[in-house]
Amino acid sequence: MLTKFKQKDLEMAVDKPTNRKKKTIDPIQFEVVRSALTQVTEEMAAALRRSAYSTNVKTRQDFSCAFFDRNCRPVSQAFTQPVHLGSFVELIPTSVMNYGADNLEPGDMLVVNNPFGGGSHLNDVTVFGPVHQNGELIGYVASLAHHVDVGGGAPASIGPFREIFQEGIIIPPVKLVKRGEINEDLFKLVISQIRSKRVTTGDFRAQIAANTVGARRLMELIDKYGSKDFDRYLEAVIDYTDRRTRSEIAKIPDGTYTEKSFLDFDGFSDDVVNLQVEITVDGENVFFDFDGSDKQRRAPVNSTKAMTFAACAYALRALMAPDMPVNEGFYRHIKMNAKAGTVVHAIHPAPVVGGWETQVRVNDMLFRAFADGLPKKVPSSTKAMMAQAGFGIIDRETGEYHCNYEALAGGYGARANSDGPDAVQQHGQNTENAPVEEVESHFPMRVSRLSLIENSEGPGKYRGGLGMRRDYQFPDDPATFTILSDRDIQGPQGIFGGLEGRKAYYILNPDCPNEQSIELSSKCVIDLKPGDTVSFQTPGGGGYGSPFERDPRAVLKDVIGGKISIDRALDMYGVVITKSTREIDSDSTQKIRQSRTKTRRLP
Repeated sequence: MLTKFKQKDLEMAVDKPTNRKKKTIDPIQFEVVRSALTQVTEEMAAALRRSAYSTNVKTRQDFSCAFFDRNCRPVSQAFTQPVHLGSFVELIPTSVMNYGADNLEPGDMLVVNNPFGGGSHLNDVTVFGPVHQNGELIGYVASLAHHVDVGGGAPASIGPFREIFQEGIIIPPVKLVKRGEINEDLFKLVISQIRSKRVTTGDFRAQIAANTVGARRLMELIDKYGSKDFDRYLEAVIDYTDRRTRSEIAKIPDGTYTEKSFLDFDGFSDDVVNLQVEITVDGENVFFDFDGSDKQRRAPVNSTKAMTFAACAYALRALMAPDMPVNEGFYRHIKMNAKAGTVVHAIHPAPVVGGWETQVRVNDMLFRAFADGLPKKVPSSTKAMMAQAGFGIIDRETGEYHCNYEALAGGYGARANSDGPDAVQQHGQNTENAPVEEVESHFPMRVSRLSLIENSEGPGKYRGGLGMRRDYQFPDDPATFTILSDRDIQGPQGIFGGLEGRKAYYILNPDCPNEQSIELSSKCVIDLKPGDTVSFQTPGGGGYGSPFERDPRAVLKDVIGGKISIDRALDMYGVVITKSTREIDSDSTQKIRQSRTKTRRLP
């Protein structure tokens, strides 16, 4: 049932024909068709997840599905990975244009991962194909999955590389499926470049299956309503989103918002990677200008144009109503300037595997830019990095080359009226945790520790979320481990008086004697001996507001819950807790807070 707002908005969007002969849009049928289009992509996502082989796809859900009309406009998408969906907007039209729509027949599917043709990094491989009904092109169904390996210089295809050719196989738009049959010669060529052949083969076939399901459901929908009515309601869906987008943008105060940020380390030099944005909100459009960001590096920190656009789309969407649909009607209101040859618009042959680290940091920067205009909607800084970890290991019993990839959770930034959640994915990442039991059952290794990190929060009136520690142990076999992350120099910033969260740490053989325990770089590839352990420790989120304004009862609750220590309660929040009874000493707390406030001294 439509809300009053939706009904009114729908009437404005689609119930005002330009002439008396034009058919009106029935609101009930509109909602049925709109929901059906979304359900098509959701069913694609379910088919992909159930059919996939890799933990990264079937469990972590590192994939996305979408439907585009015959003009390559995005119409509907499954709620999976926002960072993928924003890049789809450029990838599909560019790929169709380069390959030629006339060269695609019913049952065909193309495969592509070219970062400089609208893609992201090489691991994100898209399979898409046209949908025809009675010889007429209806649109395109697409599925994107992050494959656990695509070749290149390190297992999982992540690491500090200097050019795109070191990162894995580059696939321009080529026909993987012809009239429903896989091109076996091409498939063999692709798989021969990849370490994890069995798993990757299964994930590719899962993508094909997902697209097949989507095409079938779309044809059923058109059979029910007819192609003309289908087209009319498709346009109505886009127009409806257009109107709602204008309404939502109108809630953001017009003006110019600026912010700067940086990545701690590019993988090869000690120079930070500078980022800069100027956001202009003017009526019904939002313009993102990244002029002033650093030139691209011969290091794995370059974001493609599509990845940066995805960050802009995500940030803007996050500021809108929760039920706001996303399609062409939304994307058309986003304008972006990202100069070619910079870290926010890399060009060939720049390495881009770590571009997601930059992309997520851009997200964080965009929210900070909006802070003054929308202080109650914007969180403090989050972990703001993808936190990518991968490893490769050859099973000595079977000889199979195993690769695993995951992006780890971290502390979310505090909000205007609540603490940041502990150890969650954030800013466009919608992946799930890879359960210890599943990882250990698939690979000859073990996760020896998985825990929240005490005292990792950014102190504030509302504290940031805690970071997470995950220890990977390889007891019996040598392995290669890759880290592609950040935040090992500075932790996530606080906002409006809040303090920064704990920075990230990457440690070889933690809890061992000093000479055996080594702090690793956030961007490295290391060879492990049997018995070695890598500890991946993500940062905590930044705080919101002064820590001395935090409710002492909330501080006590965190102490009892093991999230912060008694000493930290005193040092950071000015709250005195008796160690023997674990009770608040109210008088001492009041005196300490008054004293520190008078001297304007924050811990």
